[in-house]
Amino acid sequence: MKAPVTFAIAGFGDRGSTYASMEKQFPDKMKVVAVADLDPAKVEKARNLYQIPEENCFSSAEEMLEQDRLADVMVVSTMDRQHVGHAIPALRKGYHILLEKPISPELSKCRELLEVASQCPGKIIVCHVLRYTVFYNTLKDLIQRGRIGDVVAICANENVGYWHQAHSFVRGNWRNSTQTSPMILQKSCHDMDILTWLLGKRCKAVSSFGSTQLFKPERAPEGAALRCLDGCKVKDTCPFDAEKIYITSPKTGLATGDSWISSVLSVEHTLESTYKALREGPYGRCVYHCDNDVVDHQQTNLLMEDGSTISFTMCAFTENCYRTFKAMGTKGEIEADMKSNLIHVRVFGQEEEIIDVGKLSSDLKGHGGGDSGIVEDFLNMLLTDSQPNQRTTTLEHSMESHFIALAAEESRLAGGKVIHLETFKAQ
Repeated sequence: MKAPVTFAIAGFGDRGSTYASMEKQFPDKMKVVAVADLDPAKVEKARNLYQIPEENCFSSAEEMLEQDRLADVMVVSTMDRQHVGHAIPALRKGYHILLEKPISPELSKCRELLEVASQCPGKIIVCHVLRYTVFYNTLKDLIQRGRIGDVVAICANENVGYWHQAHSFVRGNWRNSTQTSPMILQKSCHDMDILTWLLGKRCKAVSSFGSTQLFKPERAPEGAALRCLDGCKVKDTCPFDAEKIYITSPKTGLATGDSWISSVLSVEHTLESTYKALREGPYGRCVYHCDNDVVDHQQTNLLMEDGSTISFTMCAFTENCYRTFKAMGTKGEIEADMKSNLIHVRVFGQEEEIIDVGKLSSDLKGHGGGDSGIVEDFLNMLLTDSQPNQRTTTLEHSMESHFIALAAEESRLAGGKVIHLETFKAQ
């Protein structure tokens, strides 16, 4: 394949626009030539940003897929339950696929896509972007080289952040598992993938507990309004107040001038359009009065085939949004977090080594550099016609994270029942 590799974007939301923006980072290697989205304003924005011909702008992924193949690659970044339905016809038309996670919340759909992909020449990569970060590749190297001996246990946290939970999983697109996916799959299939990839071992059994602890009507404080701007009597003291999160907060508000969550509310991304969205749209609702059903905390335990264990906690109730990691081995321990980007290696009886990931990479934005990393790897694979390497998130490899996540959800719904993976896979 010759450069630039051409891209068609199916779904120009937050993730689709992120992958499209890599054209600016790799201008000699990729070119966005087509776009589809249900929102005409998003289509128009993409058309102007990437000089897309009018005839290659579509009102839906289905309309785009009615055409002959328009590009080398299709980015499938529509909603979770639409992924397989869009990826299959794209593969059959000869597209290579960059598929936003999760593949699907339905294992039958995942298996269907796997079967179709085996019959088509196009490459399909699932966007488990953490594998492409310097942070996790450094951890992988340390573990593979045996710096701490055999890993016996891993403890990992996904600190979602109170504002991120409110935005994406209470008010936003991924609030309801019947419409999208369970939280452990939608948010944390990243973690099921990266943790098992780091160990290089297969999971034998899973158990999980979790629930919606706070974001429900019976927990609403007295005087809470249905919408934050409608005279809410607890507005001043509520950390989940939509005006704070989207406009006035120095961390997440439009006042900072660089807030990805406020940019989701309107294409214009102005003060006026954001206030309009808060008055009329889903993001202005009280967090205690939404139609959400996904959990706000979940504890998942993995038993690996060699007897080692992984303990994973996903929790909404943190100030910041980042991941922490601790591996304990027969010769030492590794402790790290993606907030400081420091990795502490403590071999028993030796002086501690501290690795500053920030000094190893110039790009730590977008999932710690994973967003640009996956696109760059995919481009190089296509341009050189090379085979997947050990970190490539192929469809086959990504299936394992989905089995684990969906087994964890089955366990949670059954009160923490131990789910054996081989039995679960055979269902």
